[in-house]
Amino acid sequence: MTDKPTVSVLGTGIMGAAMARNLLRAGLAVRVWNRTRAKAEPLAADGAYVADTPDEAVRDADVVLTVLHDGPAVLRTVRQAAPGLRRGAVWIQSTTAGIEEVGELAGLAREHGLVFFDAPVLGTRAPAEAGQLVVLAAGPGEHREAVAPVLEAVGSRTVWTGEDGADAAATRLKLVANSWVLAATNATGEVLALSQALGVDPRSFFDVIAGGPLDMGYLRAKAALVLEDRLSPPSFAVTTAAKDARLIVEAGLRHGVRLDGAAAGAERLARAAAQGHGDEDMAAVYFASFEEEGEREQGEERRTE
Repeated sequence: MTDKPTVSVLGTGIMGAAMARNLLRAGLAVRVWNRTRAKAEPLAADGAYVADTPDEAVRDADVVLTVLHDGPAVLRTVRQAAPGLRRGAVWIQSTTAGIEEVGELAGLAREHGLVFFDAPVLGTRAPAEAGQLVVLAAGPGEHREAVAPVLEAVGSRTVWTGEDGADAAATRLKLVANSWVLAATNATGEVLALSQALGVDPRSFFDVIAGGPLDMGYLRAKAALVLEDRLSPPSFAVTTAAKDARLIVEAGLRHGVRLDGAAAGAERLARAAAQGHGDEDMAAVYFASFEEEGEREQGEERRTE
């Protein structure tokens, strides 16, 4: 592998497209594929080669980077890419998948002679676009130097969690981190909904907690998206957050832990998606507090009277 490897990015949604652009800015050759080609085509203007199929995208690639919706999508896509995979190539798996799914993906990597890295990332649209993601990674030490140009291009730092990606140590840490993110997001939605229902200006709440241990930049940022009607385009969509919430609840149950708050949060995210907010920022979980649109409008009227 050269100092500047050729990278194939499979999946060019919010995160994948941003990561591909940062790879290009770092001077790496980038080949991209997305199930909906229109989402990948803008990357051609940045210098990426846009492939029609996964196997075309991975042809001649030193590194394959998967940034897809979930584990099954990754498994399906890499199987489609199999004819073009080069034995000895590195596979950096950055999709947030289930712990057991990571093991299955690692098995697929062994089947095709790939060096497997479990490497989900922390961050949303803005840090992804700025190349400031935190990469949580597990993989063989002897190959880390080879993947460094890729990880350094997409992230501000890499947190190594182990030598064997199949153990899913990085994914375990990602699920723990996301459990906190989603809990905070759900709590933000509920505090706004309760404020509205009780006729309390949310700014009064922010004033009360200002500068203290309960204050939180994330709370203010997500609340602003709702209060200022800036839920699109999303930094992290409701549908993706709902998927991650399910993975967190399932991981807890498989390991003997009841996560009642996480389970309730997963239900709220699913309800917000069913109400038509799936493609909006996950702060739109706020809407799950209202059974009907009219209830939310009545609450807004009470707050402004």
